[in-house]
Amino acid sequence: MNYGAIKYCDIANGVGVRTSLFVSGCRVHCPGCFNDEAQSFTFGKPFTREVADEIIESLRPSYVRGLSLLGGDPMEPEHQEELLALCELVIRELPEKDIWCYTGYVYDRDLVPGGKRYLENVTDELLGCIDVLVDGPFVAAEKDITLRFRGSSNQRLIDVSKTRESGEIVPWVDEKVYSTHSM
Repeated sequence: MNYGAIKYCDIANGVGVRTSLFVSGCRVHCPGCFNDEAQSFTFGKPFTREVADEIIESLRPSYVRGLSLLGGDPMEPEHQEELLALCELVIRELPEKDIWCYTGYVYDRDLVPGGKRYLENVTDELLGCIDVLVDGPFVAAEKDITLRFRGSSNQRLIDVSKTRESGEIVPWVDEKVYSTHSM
C-alpha cells in the first residue's frame, strides 16, 4: 500500500485534532474529487512499519483525538489488511483514540458480505475498529460547504458500532455546534 500524505494536527477530517492518513488508490473516481492525484495506486510512498510507528507517536499527545483514514479510498481491497493492522495497533496502544474512515463506497451495499469491496475475514474486522464511517461518493451536484466532515449531502456519517449492533444504519450524532455561518 502507498500513501500520498499524512496530515498531523488536522482539524478538517473528524472531530478535534487528528492525524489523517491519505492512502493512494481509488476506483471510485468521483468527478470533482479534492484529491484526484491519490486515485493512482502507485502515487506517493510505500506505507511501512516505520510510518505506522510515526502515526502512533503522533496520536500520543492528549490533545489529539484520533486517526482519520482517507484517500484515495481506504476500503479498496488492497488497503484493508494493512489498515486493519494499523487500526488494531492504534486500539492496542491508544484505546482512548477514535478512528474515522472516509470511503466513496456505500456501507450497506459495498462493504457487506457479497459487496464489491467486502473481503472475507478482513472487512468486518476493519469496520469493527472504525468509530465513524463517512460513506458514499462525492457528488459535485450535491456539494455543500456548510456540511461538517463531508463534501456532498449524499454522504453519510455512520456510527459504525451502533449500526453493526442494530443492523440498521445509525447516523453519527455530532456534538453541539455553538456557532454557525450562512452564505
